[in-house]
Amino acid sequence: MWLIFALVGPVCWAVSTHIDKYLVDRYFRDSDIAVLLVFTSLLGLLLLPFIWWFEPGVFAPSWRSIAVMTASGVMYIGAMLFYLRAIQSHEASVVAPLFQTSTIFTFALAYILLGEILTWKAAAGTVLILAGVVFLSLDRSLRLASFRSKLVLQMLACTFILALANVLFKFYAVADNFWTTTFWTFVGEALFGIAILAIPRYRKQFVQLVKTNTGPLLGVNGANELINLGGGLGVRYATLLAPVALVSAVASTTTLFVFAIGTLLTLFAPHLSHEDISLGNLARKAIAAVVVTAGVLLAQGG
Repeated sequence: MWLIFALVGPVCWAVSTHIDKYLVDRYFRDSDIAVLLVFTSLLGLLLLPFIWWFEPGVFAPSWRSIAVMTASGVMYIGAMLFYLRAIQSHEASVVAPLFQTSTIFTFALAYILLGEILTWKAAAGTVLILAGVVFLSLDRSLRLASFRSKLVLQMLACTFILALANVLFKFYAVADNFWTTTFWTFVGEALFGIAILAIPRYRKQFVQLVKTNTGPLLGVNGANELINLGGGLGVRYATLLAPVALVSAVASTTTLFVFAIGTLLTLFAPHLSHEDISLGNLARKAIAAVVVTAGVLLAQGG
């Protein structure tokens, strides 16, 4: 069962990645990308009463546990800020593989904080994942001088924070209950969104976007957040059934789904997404995807 829940994440996230790219290109060319995170935060806020009704004991954990779980939610939205800034200036199929570095960070953090020990196969898989990510981060010339340092640094910051948030989630979800941990994680996400709205220029941009694009923006983004939420909850639940590093490795297959969806959209719906589908670029992405997938499978076997 854990594998089914773990695979929900990459499928949903691949779809969500392309929707994010569409939203950024369509509605956020003249607005700061941080405003988009307000919608994510508000969705979690709306779900809090339902979780409380379903799980009345959400206030049972100690204040220290609540503080750490809430911080996990803040870290998640913070990680997404780095991700959205990256996708604002790069193709979805280039950004997505860099998410796989979260597997490496998760391996290390799970060992340090949870005591989860992995075999040499997992280590070898980690090396392959990293190699595929580095290969994809080079431009067409494949020269080290053209290494996309800004993109890589943005995504390394994103995936480290995300890995830490996920490991903390498992640490407290095992002890305090899945839905209780989810509740306080959403509280943290909501606090981040409120902090964004507290900044006058962001609040002005948010109100302006809602006024001018109310239907499309709320509809598309609302659906996107539900898809993203479904993927996140699936992976989080899977971490309770299997080692968090193993779940992270399976979730890394997001790259393949993003690559496939991006190519199909470019061919059949170019008004929704545009990827570089030149033969050389397709070959480079395919090689990187195969290497990353091999690393994921090897890590999973470990």
